[in-house]
Amino acid sequence: MYPVDLHMHTVASTHAYSTLRDYVLQAQTCGIRLLAITDHGPDMADAPHYWHFVNMRVWPRMIDGVGILRGIEANIKNLAGEIDCSGPMMDAMDIVVAGFHEPVFPPQDSDTHTAAMIAAMASGQVHIISHPGNPRYPVDIPAIAAAAARHNVALELNNSSFTHSRKGSEPNCRAIAAAVRDAGGWLALGSDSHTAFTLGHFEHCLRILREVDFPEDRVLNVTPRRLLNFLELRTGKPIAELAEL
Repeated sequence: MYPVDLHMHTVASTHAYSTLRDYVLQAQTCGIRLLAITDHGPDMADAPHYWHFVNMRVWPRMIDGVGILRGIEANIKNLAGEIDCSGPMMDAMDIVVAGFHEPVFPPQDSDTHTAAMIAAMASGQVHIISHPGNPRYPVDIPAIAAAAARHNVALELNNSSFTHSRKGSEPNCRAIAAAVRDAGGWLALGSDSHTAFTLGHFEHCLRILREVDFPEDRVLNVTPRRLLNFLELRTGKPIAELAEL
């Protein structure tokens, strides 16, 4: 398994069921060394308040040997690629994952989804696009893979898309992995855990990587240092407390 998980939700997103402490305890059990807490952006109905994100500065960077990244799963809001994370919220973030969610951006057509996703990547604010294989939001896969490589944004393989969320995602996810491979971009793996018990679960993502012969040197989760270097390149902000990772 890989020791980095980049997508999970806590009880701050009220349709999830675990705390930060729960995730740390599970990380110690399953070998995760670095994790990103990415609760939903505030435009979602059950998301935490703006203050939740601004106040992430009170979190320790390391808890019992596990590195913690302060993150968000923001919502792509419109064709301009705007997301519900800006100003002091953005200043507080180590990592910004962003994607489509029906309460904020209702499904439309492939051209609209593709344009909005590429605009979000071009904004410079987004590091990872979440579950781009969602069949409810068809996109031009070669176009988004090329844009992701151009803007140094990772596209996510989301393990929950193969289990209990976004039914029918697998063919799109396989095509996305192949397109990112050919475009020379990055893939990020996320468990999209809503309970700590699935932290680090990437079994379906790894199967897709094998099926398309995706190069391991372009998977962000392989080592904590690879992910931290990627973020430092994108943000210009090294995280000194995580240097040991």
